[in-house]
Amino acid sequence: MAVISNTSPLLNLAIIEYLFLLPQQFGQIYIPVAVLTELKINENLPGSTALRTAIDEGWLVAQTVQNSALVNLLRQDLHQGESEAIVLAVELSADKILLDEKEARQAARALGLRIVGVLGILLRGWHEGAVPSMKAATDRLQQEANFRIAPALLTQILQESEEL
Repeated sequence: MAVISNTSPLLNLAIIEYLFLLPQQFGQIYIPVAVLTELKINENLPGSTALRTAIDEGWLVAQTVQNSALVNLLRQDLHQGESEAIVLAVELSADKILLDEKEARQAARALGLRIVGVLGILLRGWHEGAVPSMKAATDRLQQEANFRIAPALLTQILQESEEL
C-alpha cells in the first residue's frame, strides 16, 4: 500500500504530537523531495524533532519525482510540494495521498487519487482509541498549528465523536 503525503498533514500532526498515527494507519509514507525541503526538519521548529525521528526510523521516506512536465503543469495552480506529492502518487499508483488544501485535493481527485486529510487521520485515530478527544485534538490544531477548519465540518466531526 503506497501512501504519499504533502507537507501539511505531516507538519500539523507533528506539531500536535499525533504523528505516530501515520505509521499506525498506513505503515510507510513516501514524500517527494520538495515536501522534505518544506518540512525544514533541520531547523528548530515545532514538530521538527518528530519528523526527523520519522525519517530516521525509516517509515517516512523521501523519493524523487520523475515526471517534471506534470509537476510544471500542476505548478500553475499549486505549490511545489503539493504538485510533487500528486505526481509521486500518480507515479507510484498510490492507494492514498495525504492532502489538506482544497485546490490540491481537487487536482488529486481529477487524477483519480484517493485523498485523506489530517482530520480524517485524527478521526480514524479516535475510532481506534489512539486519540482520546477530537475536541482537544482539533483545538490544538487550530491554536498551535493555525489549521483552519470550516465551522460546519468541525460541528460534524464533534458530533461524530460525541463531543458536541
